[in-house]
Parts: sequence; structure tokens; C-alpha cells
Amino acid sequence: MNLLDKLTILSDAAKYDAACTSSGARRGYQEGKIGCTSTSVAGCCHTFSSDGRCVTLLKVLLSNDCCYNCKYCVNRCTNDTPRATFAPEELAELTIEFYRRNYIEGLFLSSGVLRSPDYTTELMIRALSILRSEYRFNGYIHAKAIPGTSPELVEQLGFLSDRLSVNIELPSEAGLKLLAPNKTKQAILRPMTQIRDRAKQSKQELVKYKHAPRFAPAGQSTQLIVGATKESDLHILNLTQALYDSYRLKRVFYSAYVPVVENTLLPALDTKPPLLREHRLYQADWLLRFYGFRANELLDDSAPDFNPDLDPKCCWALRHPEFFPVEVNRADYEALLRVPGIGVVSAKRILVARRSGALRAEDLKKLGVVMKRAQYFLTCGGRYASPLKLSQEGILQNLMAVERRALPQAEAQQLSLFDQVG
Repeated sequence: MNLLDKLTILSDAAKYDAACTSSGARRGYQEGKIGCTSTSVAGCCHTFSSDGRCVTLLKVLLSNDCCYNCKYCVNRCTNDTPRATFAPEELAELTIEFYRRNYIEGLFLSSGVLRSPDYTTELMIRALSILRSEYRFNGYIHAKAIPGTSPELVEQLGFLSDRLSVNIELPSEAGLKLLAPNKTKQAILRPMTQIRDRAKQSKQELVKYKHAPRFAPAGQSTQLIVGATKESDLHILNLTQALYDSYRLKRVFYSAYVPVVENTLLPALDTKPPLLREHRLYQADWLLRFYGFRANELLDDSAPDFNPDLDPKCCWALRHPEFFPVEVNRADYEALLRVPGIGVVSAKRILVARRSGALRAEDLKKLGVVMKRAQYFLTCGGRYASPLKLSQEGILQNLMAVERRALPQAEAQQLSLFDQVG
């Protein structure tokens, strides 16, 4: 099989992995090294850097010849699909040639489990070692650590990569036992713990020794499949909160389950991927990371799932009328962040602008406040920003109308992973 055929098979097999981002990597110029430069070439995917630039990565599997039999996975060992495996030298050469042609800035490398986790990781390490040492490639590399890999190999992989990720895949241990019998909770969490601890140690070493090797400097992330099993949004969000608290993850990615295999334990093949649900989870995730919310504030046992017709921040605001209205000229930063329509940037602008004088409702739009949402929850100098005083039901209907206009094709197209919450 020639290299182009392998690339076609292995890039297509990698498309279901959503945990692909280069945010957080800052590799400066190093003399004698290359990397750090967009196209429809097979395997190239677009992502965003920490400064907001859209960049391109080669997103590919080392191998889709997997010995595991995860029922949701197109690459499971019992599925009849074309198989291919890159030799480490082939993958390294392919990556560097793509870079030299200005197709990519970095590499996102994952793999099926070829023979065993250790054997597969050894091949990945060999490929990345060739890139870093022989080709002097200094661009971004995101590698997937395979659950069950020995700690020594995970450490080697971390020193060659900017970011590591260990995919949890399914949100519950019961789901793993049912659909991925070769994987266990312990095998997944063990390398996540190691990556967290080794990254912390690496930072401490860099304080003492300027040229100490960096271990996964862009941190770690993970991916959860949404919709393959019956867990509620509350269950998923509680898991997300625990991952951020315990493992210091940079991102949790949510992947709406796309039915690609037929199994009685999975949604039918004609089931539409839950893209809108995925979008609401991303919005809630943003609230956890940047807005000071906790999972148990956004959902509870009486309301374990998000309203698909309304964004999570508006849902929270409507359930907590006692918190509102917020006086825009006196509220602190944390209170402003809780107002629908006010984001991180606009909240900071409000704090600066009101030093010069009292703000009026008409000033807020100029500061980036989305008044279609915020007007029902703000006062300016004691006066409501909204021209009409509406009931809770009236506010709900108006906010739902705003959402319908904002997401007119939510069921028909993939929603952005990076939509911010307002």
C-alpha cells in the first residue's frame, strides 16, 4: 500500500476525535530548528492557537488496526474496514514534507491499539523522536496517550509532545464496561494522574534550570462522547468539573456520537448526532472555566439536562430571579459575569468605563454587551435596561426567540467548539 493510500485511510479514521487544539503552546524560535508557519489536503484540520489564530494540523492515526473491540468505534477489531499502519519513518517524513509545503504547522497523532498499548506507544515515540531529533522539527505536537501504557513510555511521549491527552470516551464506568470492555476507569485515570504530576514537576525544574526539558508544556485534555449512552448532562458536567479540579485539564472536548456501526446497545444508524446538546455542553464548559460557575449551580437532580432551546447561562438566570437585577454601576466583576449577555471582555470594559462616570443603558452595547439578553437582568442608575417590564414567562419566550435566530441551522450543521458564552 502506498503512502497516499495510508494517509487517506488513517486521516479518515481520525476524524471522530474532537480533542484537537493547539491552544496553550508557545514554542519560541530555536536556531537550527524548523516549525511554527492552509489547505484541503487529506489529514489537515483547522484549530485555534492561544492567541486566536486559525492554524492547521496534520490529524492522523499511526494505525487503525486495533485489537480492542469498543462497540462504538469504527476501528474496532470486528469491524470490516480497510486497515493501514504507518511506519514511524513514513509518518515523520510525511509530517515534515507537509510542513515544508506550508500545509501544516503541527501534528495531532493518535492511534488504534496495535498489538498492545506499549507496542503502539513505542512506535509513536519513534516517529516523534525522528521528527524532533533528525528533522529538528520544533512545531506543535499533540499526542494521545493510550490507557494501559507503562509510565516510562508515557513520560517519553510527554517530553516529545506539547500536549498529551487521554480520552475518557464514555462518561461512566458502566458505559465503559458495556461498550468498551478492554478499557477500565483505572487504566484511563492512571496516565492522567501521571501527566498532571509530571507536568507540575517539570515547571518546578524549569524555575531552577532554564534549559530543563519540558514535559507536555501545553498541558493535557480529554474527550467525552455524548449520546452513545444514557448519561444526563448533569452527570457529564459533574465529571467535567471533577476532571478540571483533580487533573488540571486544559480542555474537555465533547463529541456528539455519530452512528457509524450497527449494534443493539447503540443508537440506530439513522439517528442524528446530538449537535445542539454538544453545543450546550461546550457553553456550560465555558461557564465552568471562565465565569466562576460550578456544575451543581447549572444543573441539579430536578433538572438534570439542559434546555436545548436556551443557553445554559440564561437558564441559570431564569431559575435565580433573586440574584437580579444587577446594578451595572456598582456590581463587582463576578456579579457582572453572571448576567446573560455580558462576557469576560465586556465585564472588564464596564469596570473601566464606569470610572469615568455612570453608565447608561445605551452605553452598554458600545462596550460589547449583548442587550438582547442582558436587558432583562440589568439596571443602570436604578432603572431597568429593558423598556418593558416582562414576566418570567415573557422573558423566557423572548430569550428563546433570540436563540432561534442565533442558531437557525443547529440541527443541520456542526456547531463551533469555540463559541463563547455571553
